[in-house]
Amino acid sequence: MLKKITALISAMALAVCSSSCTKEPEGGNGSGSSNPADTIHDFTMTFLDVGKADAIILQSQDSTVLIDCGEKDDGKKIQAKLEESGVTEIDALIITHFDKDHVGGASKIIKNFDIKNIYTPNYTGSNEESEKYRQALDTKGITPNLVTSDITFSAGGVDYTIYAPKKLSYGPDNDNDFSLVTKAVHGSNTMLFAGDAMEDRIEEIMDIGQCTLLKMPYHGRKLTNLGPFLKAVMPQYAVTCTSATEFANTTQKLLKNMNIPSYATCYNGTITAVSDGTKITITTER
Repeated sequence: MLKKITALISAMALAVCSSSCTKEPEGGNGSGSSNPADTIHDFTMTFLDVGKADAIILQSQDSTVLIDCGEKDDGKKIQAKLEESGVTEIDALIITHFDKDHVGGASKIIKNFDIKNIYTPNYTGSNEESEKYRQALDTKGITPNLVTSDITFSAGGVDYTIYAPKKLSYGPDNDNDFSLVTKAVHGSNTMLFAGDAMEDRIEEIMDIGQCTLLKMPYHGRKLTNLGPFLKAVMPQYAVTCTSATEFANTTQKLLKNMNIPSYATCYNGTITAVSDGTKITITTER
């Protein structure tokens, strides 16, 4: 009888041990797949075809970040694209600088969407589009964040860094070098949005690190230090928001000679790049 009881206890202990030994570790499923809480959602970048202007929509999970708003007539196109995907709230609006082809449609976006944060360089634009932008801010009671030092934030599983210009002045009539430069890190992919950075600003970000995708600076115009910059950041893909007359032949040849797959809104229409955290897939309107 004692032997039978001992055997029964041993069998029960073995069953308990077996159950505990095969139990999945907390935070995993035992099959090598990731914890659902750590799932990386797609990060979609839409480079709208708005001519020689920038309007870039960044979306992941329930977050939306908008970099620049094209010219004043482009606000309708941006609004339609946002509404098409069900957007009512924008986590961050980044105005790289106050040239009319970057701030033009901002007033319409501010009027029609709830915007959590607006980031701009620390200077005042002097054109009509900038004035309408300021009026829209006043109407909505929004105070923008003037970027005087680098700023970081996260939205929808993407880590953003906005790099501030390092000078108080870049010379007369040069708003371009005030451009805020934005880095977005999604999984192992790094995206760099260079605004209208010209030579001085490019020197400031020469050590910004390598990227997977680069939104080309200054609409693809010729820049004397663009070659060294491309060698420094080593993009796997380049996207240029531009018109055919602005996209310099020297820039196109440089990208070709460096074997960087290149896309441009003037040739490809609206460009969509989707990061899954490991690779990037690019589709074009044409």
